[in-house]
Amino acid sequence: MNIVRVDMNARKITREIFEPAFTGMGGRGLTSFFINREVPPGCDPLGPDNKLVFAPGFFSGSTLVNTSRFSIGAKSPMTRGIKESNVGGTVAADMARTGISAIIVEGRPNNGQSFILKVDQKGDVTLHDADQYWGKRTYDLVASIKEFYGNKISITCIGPAGEQQLSAASIQATDRDGRPCRAAGRGGLGAVMGSKGLKALIIEKSATNAEPIQDLEGFKASAKIFAKAVMDDEFSAEILPELGSAVLVEPINAAGAFPTRNAREGQFEDADKISGEALAQIIKSRGGKPNHKGCSGCIINCSNEYVDEKGEFITSSLEYETIWSMGGMIGNNDLDSIARLDRLCDDIGLDTMSTGVAVAVAMDAGYKEFGDAKAAIEMVEDVARGTAFGKILGHGPEMVGKHFNHDRVPVVKGQSIAAYDPRAIQGMAVTYSTSPMGADHTAGWVVDSNLEAFGGTLDPFSAQGQVENSRNTQIHMAMVDTVGICDFAQTGFGAPDGLENVCKMIAAKSGKPFCEADWKSTGKMIIQTELEFNKNAGFTKEQDRLPRMFYEEPLPPHNKVVVIQDDDMDSTFAF
Repeated sequence: MNIVRVDMNARKITREIFEPAFTGMGGRGLTSFFINREVPPGCDPLGPDNKLVFAPGFFSGSTLVNTSRFSIGAKSPMTRGIKESNVGGTVAADMARTGISAIIVEGRPNNGQSFILKVDQKGDVTLHDADQYWGKRTYDLVASIKEFYGNKISITCIGPAGEQQLSAASIQATDRDGRPCRAAGRGGLGAVMGSKGLKALIIEKSATNAEPIQDLEGFKASAKIFAKAVMDDEFSAEILPELGSAVLVEPINAAGAFPTRNAREGQFEDADKISGEALAQIIKSRGGKPNHKGCSGCIINCSNEYVDEKGEFITSSLEYETIWSMGGMIGNNDLDSIARLDRLCDDIGLDTMSTGVAVAVAMDAGYKEFGDAKAAIEMVEDVARGTAFGKILGHGPEMVGKHFNHDRVPVVKGQSIAAYDPRAIQGMAVTYSTSPMGADHTAGWVVDSNLEAFGGTLDPFSAQGQVENSRNTQIHMAMVDTVGICDFAQTGFGAPDGLENVCKMIAAKSGKPFCEADWKSTGKMIIQTELEFNKNAGFTKEQDRLPRMFYEEPLPPHNKVVVIQDDDMDSTFAF
């Protein structure tokens, strides 16, 4: 593996050949390995001892569809533990084709200078002065960078929130249209990037130096089977292209699991106004694109382009989690304002989930009224302006709760929950509590196995089977994030012998045997690596707990609480 190290203090770039620690190493497995091995667990996340690791998935840059997934790892300023944040767009495929498996950014400039890190088609890496770009929001930044460096590049960057080193700061990446609308949002890794003085990473397109696939014909044959399964599946081939991830609004709301008004309710009475169906209708009526290809190698096209009444572009892609966080969670039923809040977060470089929940906590504390979209926009603008309240909001919901002395703060390890209330889907209580990453839905999405509408067989209100199900899903997802397969393309596992087929591709690329047992054991090893870091950082069982509100406040309309006991939570990863 070709590893590039960038010392921001000495402004020195070095290369090393690294023998993979396990077969299929890439993405999350690679970032977590290096963070655990090289970052002092007790260090200041924004200090010189933390490291920022960029790594495309193991399959990124190959002919396998939907594998342009980019993992970014560091010690998180939000959770204070290990963190991998994942983003799509074009950067993973473009970086993989340069032959670089990971870029490790170390130290920080002593004099406050800022830099752009550039990787050219040959894989040569250089640092460039970026002082003229510091202070720019991401859309303006991308336009300025392209004016100087040309259009044939992928850009990964931070906005004002990252520059201010705020805990909810995202890292934005460009899509196929060159817009910084894809976000590695969770865990505040934009703040780590800002602490390194790194404004942007740019990768030239059309490189041809990707690591060779040892059995190319075998890989292609399995990749073809995987792609066919994706296109044969109704959800990935028909529903997602038509409605995008917003298709989840109506069924999750119907299940009473749509956290509303800072999770005081499980249903939003105006869900139909912000649903996938409503979103698609508005976009079509205004001449936007309800079906849009956002990432390299995508055959699903779940993205969209939301436009205003004049047909002018606002944002891409408006997704379920943002529609929830800027919609139902704050009591807002206006898709136009939700779209503007999404664009604003992308432009400032903020995680929409953490920011929406932070706004919800402020509203719940009485700072503003639920449903006041104008106030929400002004609050988020405060972050860019660097006001006193903007800094509080930009550090996420936990900081907002402390500011208002308000204890209804739906976070685990400092990170906000996602758009599934754990009182109505008990399996998500396990994932939120036990994931090494904080309350992260993608780390172990068990909604499908809990809700009958998705073919689920578990009782969503019961503890039975939930710990085992979440554990197995989290182990599986550690590998999905390592090889770089898009969540929505997991329908490719539905092919006959689907997991075996994916394992064949790992073996074909690496030239080493790899089977289903290896998939599970490697996923388990990755999670153990992450748990080891967190333990050494001082985490105890107390960090694997939901806030008391989820145990003590029955959630309408089902009036249920989380019923999974602490001992059962603690058994999740008692390997």
